[in-house]
Order: sequence, then C-alpha cells, then structure tokens
Amino acid sequence: MGVTVTENQLKLVLHKLDAVRLELLRLRSMLLPEEKLSEKERKELEEARKEIAEGSSINLEELIKELG
Repeated sequence: MGVTVTENQLKLVLHKLDAVRLELLRLRSMLLPEEKLSEKERKELEEARKEIAEGSSINLEELIKELG
C-alpha cells in the first residue's frame, strides 16, 4: 500500500515539523536551568573555542597520558 502526497502537502508537513522542532527547543531552554559561568569558566570556554577555530586537537592516547 503506497501513499502519494503532493509537493504542497510535503512542504506543509516539513513546515509543521520545523515548528514542532522549534517549540521543543524553546521548551527545553525553559526547563533547563541556565547556569552562570564564573570568570574563570568563561575564559576557559573562550580559549577552548579559539583552539577549536584554529583546528587544535589532541588524540585520545595523548589525553590519557596527560590525565594519567
């Protein structure tokens, strides 16, 4: 048994799915507490973002050696 939908019907379904996705994201943001970063955490996050942007990385073996 097959189902045939028109292009307009498909666009409508995709639009509705986007609306549901956005609503779920909005609800999630309301339910999860927003944590304030300390100045140290903010600096660490900024540094990590810079490293990611520069393409810096470490492989798992190096990380294990570093952390013991």
